[in-house]
Amino acid sequence: MTELLLNEEIYRRVILEEVPQAKRFLWIVTADIKDMHVEKGRRHVPFLEIMHDLVEEGVAVRLMHAKEPGPRFRADFDHYPILLESELFERVLCPRIHTKTIIIDGKLAFAGSPNLTGAGFGAKSPDRRNFEAGFLTDDPKHIDGLMNWIDSLYLGEPCHTCQRRDFCPDPIA
Repeated sequence: MTELLLNEEIYRRVILEEVPQAKRFLWIVTADIKDMHVEKGRRHVPFLEIMHDLVEEGVAVRLMHAKEPGPRFRADFDHYPILLESELFERVLCPRIHTKTIIIDGKLAFAGSPNLTGAGFGAKSPDRRNFEAGFLTDDPKHIDGLMNWIDSLYLGEPCHTCQRRDFCPDPIA
């Protein structure tokens, strides 16, 4: 299955339906990251709460992003100490990341244009959202390719030859 998702379909299908069902691991790669809120039951909560819940359930969460999150995200982050304390939560900062990808349990992948922000992936009104597009797939060859590539970034393989290292606040390798 490969499915084209547009605008708020991305939010509904990926963020509300698929991400909370992760059982083993969730990888999120984004250029920009902000204090995104999502629906959880009858409330809207920071997406950090969804990641917190997954970690609490034993799901490994890997978050890779290009720049430091804003002050609201950092303030909300402090409300979820498990994300700081648990070995199941990993966060990597790489200024060259521009991709936007979510991988769930190695069985489902989303790749597209939205950043991990309210206007990109979050619970914004259709009249306030960015115009976004992406593909959701369960095709093993696409997922394997994405996972291998993301893992090489996570392990810092490009760091050795990166010509932007002087701008990197926290080199991986």
